Amino acid sequence: MRKPMTLTQKILAAHAIGHSRPWVEAGDVLRIKVDWTIASELAWNGMARTWELLGRPPVHDRERFYLAVDHTVDPVTLASDKRAQKLTQLSRDFAKESGIKHFYDANETILHTRFYRDLVQPGEVVLGADSHTSSHGGMGAFAIGLGGADITAAMVLGESWIEVPEAIAVDYTGELPFGIGGKDVILETLGKLGRNTVAMERSVEYRGEAVRKWSTDVRFTIANMTAELGGLNGIFEADEEVAAWLARRSSHNDAARYFRADDDAPYVDRFRIDLAKLGPVIAKPFSPDNVFPVEELVGMELQGAFIGACTTTEEELVLAALVLEQALAQGMKPVATEKRLVVPGDLSIMAHLRETGLLAIYEKAGFRVGPPGCSMCLGIASEKAGKGEHWITSQNRNFENRMGEGSLAYLASAATVAASAGAMKVTDPRPLLARIDQDRYAELLRRSNRLLPEIRITEPEVAVESPAAAGVAGAANGDGAVIRGGVQRFGDSVDTDAIIPGEFCHLTDLKEIGEKCFHFVRPEFVARAKAGRTIVVAGEGWGSGSSREHAVWALKGAGVQAVIAKSYAFIHKRNLVNEALPYLVVTDEAFYELAGEGEELAVDLAAGRVTHVATGKSFEARPLAQVVRALAREGGLVPAIQRHGSRVFSVLSAG
Repeated sequence: MRKPMTLTQKILAAHAIGHSRPWVEAGDVLRIKVDWTIASELAWNGMARTWELLGRPPVHDRERFYLAVDHTVDPVTLASDKRAQKLTQLSRDFAKESGIKHFYDANETILHTRFYRDLVQPGEVVLGADSHTSSHGGMGAFAIGLGGADITAAMVLGESWIEVPEAIAVDYTGELPFGIGGKDVILETLGKLGRNTVAMERSVEYRGEAVRKWSTDVRFTIANMTAELGGLNGIFEADEEVAAWLARRSSHNDAARYFRADDDAPYVDRFRIDLAKLGPVIAKPFSPDNVFPVEELVGMELQGAFIGACTTTEEELVLAALVLEQALAQGMKPVATEKRLVVPGDLSIMAHLRETGLLAIYEKAGFRVGPPGCSMCLGIASEKAGKGEHWITSQNRNFENRMGEGSLAYLASAATVAASAGAMKVTDPRPLLARIDQDRYAELLRRSNRLLPEIRITEPEVAVESPAAAGVAGAANGDGAVIRGGVQRFGDSVDTDAIIPGEFCHLTDLKEIGEKCFHFVRPEFVARAKAGRTIVVAGEGWGSGSSREHAVWALKGAGVQAVIAKSYAFIHKRNLVNEALPYLVVTDEAFYELAGEGEELAVDLAAGRVTHVATGKSFEARPLAQVVRALAREGGLVPAIQRHGSRVFSVLSAG
């Protein structure tokens, strides 16, 4: 006998180690087997620090760690920037020493692009040191981003731990009009559901009759931007469309497990979104859920146009080229500017675009073609937007300073970016989309005359063992410690780009990185933190965005004693745990009315209680999982592994 499960729960149940029953449910804390760990050179910089502290142990499975140099590199940066050179060389040295099979050097691919296209299979567990690891749920895998310490541990041990998330279902209905793709769908979803709201720390399962017709590229883009929703992971049920993609591979196509959520799966909420009348949409700065129909922005002046980043798939690149082709055929004369850039996500995609003449179309339309890499999406290599510049971009984030200090990013599909790039004004792409030969489009994507393979739906096999001790109890972050300090107050959805901008993520020394904490958005933060013991108090969604553990290092380096918030982004919360920076979840609004800027608080970590000193009023924090409390007692993840070795997750989960 077992209880009904969501798709995510079935994958986790199949990977559970030492579980006590043949099903899992929200709130269970599991040890899990990990199929893949993945990282970039920017993440490896921090991971190398953890790896060194652990004594440079061997990789658990050299064929199952994937490392790509993509975040900080382009030819100009590699030739001139010592930071990028150092990060790249660190990754090269590790790849050579460890003998890993899947290492991709600078400008070969974007981290998620090659992994999705060539390696991941349905039903696998993928942990990545990047928040957009959620992308691989498009192929039916459970894929989440975590901080570098977590990924290093999983890389070395082959296992990790997870608290089974609650899940929501997003049911799509209606057939998408031609040319309206994954980017428009996920932006529309963000606009309707909101960032860091109903999806926060939850699994988002994308369902409905509409999805059966979607390509693996459409699914990738939607799963990719689940990170922007605030979800732990986004996932589609793998089907015949996925099987057809796997059949194109020469390897990594024989271990797929096609699970299905039960009809009565325990979703905490369901949301229905009708896509039949969906048109192009754009997200204005500074949030991906600040979404408007393209008609409301038509004619807005632009200073730049970027097509690229991990969220922009081969499908979008092909479609955008065909939009440009139609624009040129209609007499479009691109205005003179160097601020048009297209960056295909992988050398194989670039080769295909060149062979088919599509890259030549981009170039004729005034685009420079850059080598694969994150490029302008992160704004830390040589390609950046200038202060006050409005860029229309097919990337996935438009936070403050994301494309460069003072930049203004407008998120859109690649087709909308292409339509807007000629005159450098926001333009509705639909008149140009209507002129595209859809049969040619299908041929360019190798989709003509396909036969979809049959698949076999399976149920997870759960290895049930005798019950282990302890589950959830207490709220303690430590043993008897009481912290006193003054409040530095923040609002909702403070992202890790704000806590530590990407250009400082090459730093690993706590003092150095602490000096850059809130560098752009609150430059007085560090001086105030050093002048007195700081307790950060924030609203919903603290630490959303990038998975960078550097954000926690920056807080520690600046002297922050503890963080109190209504809710946290899952990855950042794990990083707080791993680095032993105390945090509390307090939801009582009365606390936030009292805990204003500069107010003094006393935090009893053992009791899970925070007191407003001036009034003497105390507030209870939400209890934490046993494994979280155990890691706090150990002083963080690295000390725990140093003490317990390969038994660490067994010991921690047992209390």
